[in-house]
Amino acid sequence: MKLTLLCCLAGMALGGVGNVRSQDTSEKTSMTPSSSPSASANEVALIKTSEGEMFAELWPDVAPKTVENFKKLARQGFYDGTAFHRVIKGFMIQGGDPLTKDDSKQSRWGTGDPGYKVKAEFNDRPHTRGVLSMARSQDPDSAGSQFFICHGDPRFLDKQYTAFGKLIKGDDVLEKIAITQTTTPDRPVKRMNVESVKIVPADSVK
Repeated sequence: MKLTLLCCLAGMALGGVGNVRSQDTSEKTSMTPSSSPSASANEVALIKTSEGEMFAELWPDVAPKTVENFKKLARQGFYDGTAFHRVIKGFMIQGGDPLTKDDSKQSRWGTGDPGYKVKAEFNDRPHTRGVLSMARSQDPDSAGSQFFICHGDPRFLDKQYTAFGKLIKGDDVLEKIAITQTTTPDRPVKRMNVESVKIVPADSVK
């Protein structure tokens, strides 16, 4: 049930059709938001990594269930100690897999989830640099915890993956992670650790 974004690279340009492959048969669970959009608008995600901090606004107006699930997992500490396990310069950095907390499970990295699935909320927000979006399998409703942050502008993913937020600070950190040296299969040579993901007041962003 590997959640892997596939792309075709032609020279320095990004092309082709984004795809995610999986053999996941887990039960799909529809998350019901408990926070109002106005309350969510006053909160942002703080992603602390080994390379620095990134802040992201969240979009409950277009992806309420996805945002609520992301916030729920963050508050549970689900993402703490994970890693960005797949990095493609000019495309995206992918993380959110709980299996990346354990180096002995590297052969399974990319297959982890929270034990349930969240229904797709494809929307009109474009996949441009800094946008957060959910990784999934061929089943549109197979997203769980894994997400990616766009490094380039992969617009071919628009309305095929659930975009749910965008970086408002920390583009330099995104750049550091995205250009790190990688090996097969698009895995950073140096661990790109996610120390924690916290939901914090928007006015805490300086």
